Amino acid sequence: MSDNDKYVIRAGSTANGQYETDVSAQRAGWEWCSIRVLALSAGGAEALDSGEQELLVLPLQGGCVVEIDGREYELAGRTEVWTSITDYLYVPRHTAFTIRSADGGRFALPGSKATQDLPVRYCPASEVLTGLRGAGNCSRQVNNYALGNDVETSHLLVCEVLTPGGNWSSYPPHKHDEHTDVERVLEEIYYYEVRPAANGTTGMALQRIYPSPAGEIDVCAEVHSRDVVIMPFGYHGPSVAAPGYDLYYLNVMAGPAEGAAWLMTDDPHYTWLRQEWETDEVDPRLPMTPLNTQE
Repeated sequence: MSDNDKYVIRAGSTANGQYETDVSAQRAGWEWCSIRVLALSAGGAEALDSGEQELLVLPLQGGCVVEIDGREYELAGRTEVWTSITDYLYVPRHTAFTIRSADGGRFALPGSKATQDLPVRYCPASEVLTGLRGAGNCSRQVNNYALGNDVETSHLLVCEVLTPGGNWSSYPPHKHDEHTDVERVLEEIYYYEVRPAANGTTGMALQRIYPSPAGEIDVCAEVHSRDVVIMPFGYHGPSVAAPGYDLYYLNVMAGPAEGAAWLMTDDPHYTWLRQEWETDEVDPRLPMTPLNTQE
């Protein structure tokens, strides 16, 4: 029997006030990860308190000002996820703050339970390390916001992935549900956007999760813009962008290990593909936004 109903959270089903998406750790049924997407109209504002969580204020569309302890941090943001990477703000636990947007916009708030008190940090777009992964019809672009760069967090890991239509992403299938020398236990959230086609029609993508030694799970789901899939364990991948429809997903990960490290292992049936990519060409439609490889 499919587990789609348990792990696939449809767009709008968790809407709450100005939040079009509000998936808490409690809603997901686990301990660490969360995702909210705040939608503000022109001149709109929202007062928040991070509580026991650390989080990012990550513009998806538009810009905002974040006020903390009388200091204002201006986030220029971006027109949409398909046009550029963005500046963003790290907000530690136990912090009250207000988000305001003069022109309106949509702002992701990926979060995790925190066990350290760290400083507020404004992160310019120049600190976002980007790169291309895979080759051929497994090519995609990865933008790292709190992963693989020097942004210090307690447990939170965040990146976003852009996949041209027709390509397979999050592939080979992999897992991170054991604590070993080469793997860490990490809960994970995927938040999706599917780019409308040139003719204006909206499309879909596909997401797969299947059993690992950590437990039984069976997800094979059609996903659409603003859907969320939660991944407590198991091999996950591929994320398949339907031909004609580019795919974006925001990855939010966190787990009990200190140090906020992403360590995973491939499904051994598919890991041979990585060697094949060494001689294949990257999809010429990439990068989808300008790359920033400055370290």
